[in-house]
Amino acid sequence: MKKTAHSMVQEAMEAIRTFSVEEARDLHGRDDVQFIDIRDVRELERDGVIPGAFHAPRGMLEFWACPDSKYHKPVFATGKQLVLFCAAGWRSALATKTLQDMGLENVGHIGGGFEAWKQAGAPTGAKAPRAHATPPGSKS
Repeated sequence: MKKTAHSMVQEAMEAIRTFSVEEARDLHGRDDVQFIDIRDVRELERDGVIPGAFHAPRGMLEFWACPDSKYHKPVFATGKQLVLFCAAGWRSALATKTLQDMGLENVGHIGGGFEAWKQAGAPTGAKAPRAHATPPGSKS
């Protein structure tokens, strides 16, 4: 391998903004800031969420962020400070670097990720259950 996952994370960390949990707590809930949760949906269901965070699975991030993509999500075009996080801060470091490389300037991630956030006693909640459509003709 030319690069390992670890070396890629280290390179990303040198090029991006990392918010401490304390800094992220100060940003949480502000109108000009959007938290972005890049964890897998199973992690959200199992471990909980940061209230108000937008879920953007890592596998779709580039497509959701790109305004030319048919999958684009407007949350990435608001100009708000984006604060990404994953479980431990590794995936979010890579994701932050990717968004930065794509041209987003107001992007950073939480050092230590959701685990550090939770350990610091910062606000968390349960993932809201998915709404399931009731098939036509069935009783709800």
